[in-house]
Amino acid sequence: MKRWITIIVVVALLAAAVIGFSAFRRNQQAAAQFADLQTAAVELGSLQAMVGATGTVRANQTATLNWQTSGTVQGAYVMVGQAVDQGDVLADLRQTSLPQSIILAQADLVAARQALEDLQKGVDQLAVAQAAQAVADARVAVDDARRRLDSLNSPVDQTYIDQAEATLVLARDVLEKAQKAYEPYENKADSTIKASLQSRLAQAQQEYDAAVRRYNNLTGTTSDLDLRQAEADLAVAQAQLAAAEADYAKVLNGVAPDDLAAAQARVAAAEATLALARVAAPFSGVITQAFPKPGDLVSAGTQAFRLDDLSRLLVDVNVSEVDINRIQVGQPVVLAFDAILAREYHGQVVEVGLVGQTDQGIVSFRVTVELLDADAQVKPGMTAGVNIVVSELEGVLLVPNRAVRVVDGKRVVYVLKDGALETVEVELGASSESFSEVLGGELAVGDAIVLNPPSTFVGPFGPGGGQ
Repeated sequence: MKRWITIIVVVALLAAAVIGFSAFRRNQQAAAQFADLQTAAVELGSLQAMVGATGTVRANQTATLNWQTSGTVQGAYVMVGQAVDQGDVLADLRQTSLPQSIILAQADLVAARQALEDLQKGVDQLAVAQAAQAVADARVAVDDARRRLDSLNSPVDQTYIDQAEATLVLARDVLEKAQKAYEPYENKADSTIKASLQSRLAQAQQEYDAAVRRYNNLTGTTSDLDLRQAEADLAVAQAQLAAAEADYAKVLNGVAPDDLAAAQARVAAAEATLALARVAAPFSGVITQAFPKPGDLVSAGTQAFRLDDLSRLLVDVNVSEVDINRIQVGQPVVLAFDAILAREYHGQVVEVGLVGQTDQGIVSFRVTVELLDADAQVKPGMTAGVNIVVSELEGVLLVPNRAVRVVDGKRVVYVLKDGALETVEVELGASSESFSEVLGGELAVGDAIVLNPPSTFVGPFGPGGGQ
C-alpha cells in the first residue's frame, strides 16, 4: 500500500513539474515576445487628410517643330535653353536648295502685294469724306423740313401765340410807317433818299409777311398752300438724303468685296508657301531640343526643335473614383521627387476631370496640379509623388497606420495592458500617410498601442490568446 502511495506522489510531483515548466516556458516566451514590441501612447493631434497619387511633370505647352520641306540648312539661330518669343525664326533653309515652287513663291508674293495695294488705292479717301459730308447735310435738311411740317400740324401754347400776335402788331405798325414815309417819293425821280425809303419799306414788308405766317401757323390758320409746301419740302429733303447715301455707298464700295478678298488670299497663300523654308516659334517658350546645324540636309517631317513653355509646370495624376469627389480645384498639394532628395514642393489643384477612364476594370479621373514653387531642379518628365490635402483636422484621436490590422474583416489595433495584448476594434475616418483619425471604438487617450504586433503571439492561454 505504501508503495502505491509513493508511486502516486512521485507521479503527481512529476506532473506538477511538467506543468510548472510549461508555464515557465510560456511566460518566458511571452516575456521575450513583449520585449520586442514597440508601443506608443494614443493621443489627440492634428491631421492632414490626403489623397496620394503619382504623376509626371510636364510643361504648360509643348510643341515638336518639324521641317515642312526639303533643303539645306542655311542657319540655326537658337540653342537649347534659349528663350524665344512667338514668331521668332529659329532656323531656315538656303534659298537655292528649295523646291522650285517655293522659290517662285517670292515673285508671286511681290505681285500679289502689288495687286492688293492697287485695289486698296481704288478707294478715294477724299471722295469718301465728301460723300459722308453730303449725307450729313442731307440729314440736317430732312430734320429741319420735318420740324417745320410738325409745327404746321401741331397745336401751340397760348403764350407763343400771344408773342406772335404782338410781333405781328409791331411789324404792321413799322410797315405802315414805312409806307407813309415812302409815299411822297413814290412818283419822284430816283434818288438816294427814295432808294433808302424803298429799301426800308421792302424790309418792313418781309418782316410783316413773316410775322403773319408765324401767327397763322401758331393759331392753326395755316393755309393749304403753306402746308403743301412744307410737305413737298420734306419729300425733297428725304429724296436728297437717299441720293446722298447711295452716292456714299458707291464711293465707299468702289472695290468689289470679292476682288479684295481674292487679292488678300493670294498674298496669304504666297506668304504661307515661303514660310515652309523656315521654322518659327508658334508660342513663347524655351528651346529644350535643337537638332539642325548649318549645312545639314533635311526633308519634310524631319524634327528641328522642341519648344516648351516652362512658365507653368504641371503634373497630371490619376485619382480613383473612390476619392475623386473629395478633390476640388484650389486644394493645396504637397509634392516630392525621387530625383530631388530632402526637398518638398507645393502646388494646387487647377483642374479636375469630369469623365472617368477605365483601365483593366479600374475607373480613375485625371487631376491636374500646378507647381507653385518650382525651381531649376524640377524638369519636365520627372516623376512626382503627389499628396492632395483634402481636409485638415485639429484635436482628433489618432492612431499610426502601421498599428492597424484587419482581423475577421474588422479593423483592430493591439493594446498592451497589464502585461497582456488585447485587440481593440476601431472605426477609422480620414487618414494621412502616417496616421488615421479614430471615429469610434473603445480606444482611449493614453492607451499603449502596439506599433509592430506579431502575426501570432503567446498569451496566457497559449498561442493566439487574447484574440
